[in-house]
Amino acid sequence: MMYEVPFIVVILLMAVGLYIVLFKKNLIKIALGLSLLETGVNLFLIALAYRHGDRLSAPVFTSQILGGTDPTYSLPTPHALTLTSIVIGVATTALLLSFVMQLYKKWGITTTDEMRRLK
Repeated sequence: MMYEVPFIVVILLMAVGLYIVLFKKNLIKIALGLSLLETGVNLFLIALAYRHGDRLSAPVFTSQILGGTDPTYSLPTPHALTLTSIVIGVATTALLLSFVMQLYKKWGITTTDEMRRLK
């Protein structure tokens, strides 16, 4: 049962993020919803790296290096993908929030309805 908990949290994070993006009109809330979606994807990648029955460890072959015969380790590829995703997500969120700030400074826009009226 405990093995499924991260996947349940992933589903909840992504569902809440998707709800915010689809049904909220405030631009800052939409940016936070996208951030929640990104967090759900990152948690999903980390949850995939863990193999049931293994101990939580760094993504290296520690027991083989120390002369042991037990080759337990977690997969390094999802960790690298998650780190890359976090860096890209922070940059995208900063860019999105700077766009929202510029829209507010120039035209006083805070919602998607106000953006549609600019046509």
